[in-house]
Amino acid sequence: MGKNIFLQKETHNKFSWENLGDIREGRGDLGEEMPVLVYRLMQYTMLDVLTKAHGPDKANDYFRDAGYLAGTEFAKHTLDLKADFETFLAGLQKTLRELKIGILRMEAFDPKTGAVVLTVGQDLDCSGLPVTNENVCNYDEGFIAGILEAYTGERYDVREVDCWASGDRVCRFKGVVVR
Repeated sequence: MGKNIFLQKETHNKFSWENLGDIREGRGDLGEEMPVLVYRLMQYTMLDVLTKAHGPDKANDYFRDAGYLAGTEFAKHTLDLKADFETFLAGLQKTLRELKIGILRMEAFDPKTGAVVLTVGQDLDCSGLPVTNENVCNYDEGFIAGILEAYTGERYDVREVDCWASGDRVCRFKGVVVR
């Protein structure tokens, strides 16, 4: 029995898609959805704890790294990574909307360099936040970078350039291939 507890602890601390479990089965009466308030409560309290422990820059790096891992795994498990670009983009837009993550729009894509500019409206992380004149979607930067890398095989650096919290009504991200 003690050995089983140890294995569960190791498995719990290392991310794998399978460890997300069968949400539909486990939450039969409550279902798969929850209010954005609960998600943001977890996100922003975790960011507060990490900021107090490591400073704001390192905390944002941790969030970006977690978003990258999530984006990579999300893409591998929910998107058609072999589709042509237009089909991939349409699938990504549909999936993000269905999961209520946000409404994705591609503003620019340079097929020669891989550079992208995209917006996410009604963003899960920040739409409706008070204006603080800062960009707060570090997790999303990593999430988008992970998705782009999973699809293209190229490493991306993605940065938010407009945010609801900075006074804009969509989050705008610029991504470039890291060479």
